[in-house]
Amino acid sequence: MNQSLSPEVFNSIKRSYFNILSFFLGKEAVESKYVKCLVKWAIQLHLNPKDLSAITGGDFDTMIFETPTSKIDKMEAVYHLVYMIYLDHVVEDIELEVATIYAQQLGFESYVVGELLKNIASAPFDGQSLSQVRVEVQEFLKLYDI
Repeated sequence: MNQSLSPEVFNSIKRSYFNILSFFLGKEAVESKYVKCLVKWAIQLHLNPKDLSAITGGDFDTMIFETPTSKIDKMEAVYHLVYMIYLDHVVEDIELEVATIYAQQLGFESYVVGELLKNIASAPFDGQSLSQVRVEVQEFLKLYDI
């Protein structure tokens, strides 16, 4: 995981990951290509059995997908996913597909994932921190009531 992340942000991203995981595991069938992404992201987050046990109690069947309540919380969840995808600076098509499925589940149009990725990837070149990008996204949502 990126060492520049604060423990609060890192834990927030982990919580978002587990919610994404529970969303896909809650489906009747999960395509193996999606499982590959979920496992890759767990590795990127350096999750260990203790992390998984804390969330699941050792039983994946107990995981429940919780839809974020507000539009800001929903965007935050998608932002965390896109941020996590970009951590290794390698963005695979399947990762974008998984992120788009999740974003649409939360009520967003499919283009939101691409826009977030573009903003996150270009932030360093634009002289912005990723926290500034996050705040801008939140302000945009509030301003345009998306």
